[in-house]
Amino acid sequence: MCNNKVKDDFTELKHIIDETGHEESALISILHKTQEYYGYIPRQAQGFIAHELKIPASKVYGVVSFYSYFVEKPKGKYQISVCLGTACYVKGAADVLKRLESELGIKFGETTPDLKFSIAQTRCLGDCSNAPVLMINDKLYSKVSPDEIPLILESYKEEVSS
Repeated sequence: MCNNKVKDDFTELKHIIDETGHEESALISILHKTQEYYGYIPRQAQGFIAHELKIPASKVYGVVSFYSYFVEKPKGKYQISVCLGTACYVKGAADVLKRLESELGIKFGETTPDLKFSIAQTRCLGDCSNAPVLMINDKLYSKVSPDEIPLILESYKEEVSS
């Protein structure tokens, strides 16, 4: 994955398209490979793909925005999912989310400028008896209080630095 800023040099993207095919029917495969390469599907890449496939850019954007798998913004190395289902919400998940946003300086749906953290909401992580819960990548945290957030994040910040 290339999480560097998108450049006007689409050499790798051109290679992906040449390898996959210049037909409109190859669009979804090309988008999957583009997202694997960049980590998301930048607008500039969407325009380049449209040009190469000789289809309107609006068609490429329509496919990208329709499928939830495709993302237009880079995600952080650490995906933080905060459960806002009923049990978690009642037990303070909104306060946990507010503390995360405060500590990271971003809102849910956003990524930190250093691409280390992203915050997302989810409706259920399947651990309602231990609400509120959050997940960072594949690690589940149960009965989380807002005061625990700085310590939880610190362990990932240290991991990133080393």
